[in-house]
Amino acid sequence: MRQDQSETIEWPDAGFPGIKINPLTLTPEIVDQDICDAALRTRTDPADPIFVLIVQGHTAEAADLLAEARYKDPESFPLRAFEAEILRVSHRYDRAIDLFRQLQSEFAGTPSEALVLHYLGRAHYVSGRPAAAVEAFSRALDMRVASAADAAQIYSSTVALQRARQMVEITG
Repeated sequence: MRQDQSETIEWPDAGFPGIKINPLTLTPEIVDQDICDAALRTRTDPADPIFVLIVQGHTAEAADLLAEARYKDPESFPLRAFEAEILRVSHRYDRAIDLFRQLQSEFAGTPSEALVLHYLGRAHYVSGRPAAAVEAFSRALDMRVASAADAAQIYSSTVALQRARQMVEITG
């Protein structure tokens, strides 16, 4: 957790209180543990503790909770996306990318497609494929803008796209 939150004020929101997206790594980080803990105590969505465990790097615990939650709700989009996220944080990038591509195919033309593309971009980025990340982030941003998505989502895609483009320039 970050002690000085003034440095994270411009970081994109990760969609959960106390968690933001690091604009250099493009991965979520807890920036305020107290706020995060308070939100966990009041929320009932089974995906929330899974997300927090993923962010904390507790992949085995997250996978256990995910298995229980998927048993109860096997078609849940957030839970299916977190399955791929667990693969990503476990450095099983190719499997994560394959699963995100499968989700993209299944959710093409729905409001969830932009989120899948954003997650796919992040998986490409952290696996060292910045050009593929640029493509995914660009498509996610275009979809979010076209659908007048929440400003925080548009900002997140914009920051991610800019960072991926920087990495393309750096790596040539």
